[in-house]
Amino acid sequence: MSVRQSLLAILDQGPCYGYQLRAEFERRTGSTWPLNVGQIYNTLERLERDGLVERGEADEQGHVYWAITDAGSAEVAGWLSSPVERGGSARDELAIKLAVAATLPGVDAPAVFRTQRAASLARLEELRRAAPADAAADRPEDLAKALIADALILAAEAEVRWLDRAEERLAAHPQHTLALELSTERPKRGRPARVVV
Repeated sequence: MSVRQSLLAILDQGPCYGYQLRAEFERRTGSTWPLNVGQIYNTLERLERDGLVERGEADEQGHVYWAITDAGSAEVAGWLSSPVERGGSARDELAIKLAVAATLPGVDAPAVFRTQRAASLARLEELRRAAPADAAADRPEDLAKALIADALILAAEAEVRWLDRAEERLAAHPQHTLALELSTERPKRGRPARVVV
């Protein structure tokens, strides 16, 4: 989730103050990922440092309005016109946990997988229950919420399918091949070579 670019895109619609930006972000993302005000002001200060927004004067209520610069508008246009690259660099805690569990001697790896699958299915059902009805997308806020709900549901469905596949792989290997003992080979000092997957 790119808070920086999202806040810039909102500011591209007109000047806003911090709490207003938070409300606009939550309104446009179905309140799925709430932001704290401190995060917003830290982001605004970095955007100001980078020349993408300008701080205005405080109004009579003490609200400081922030306005986007031409460079900020150009960054928004670039962000909206380019795809999100989902590189393999981010570590997936679930994938790491299951891979390690499947290779540890004495660990009931199938039980670890079953526990995760049950939790993932429960999360999927929770998301489905909370999802707005298709006909409820009359307002822009409803459409935004439906889009976020669809993304979360489809990601949860994909996780369950991946867990099914992982359990199939686990079942296909005899128990003795899963116990990966500690290596007696001493690693070389320095950074290991980067493996690109």
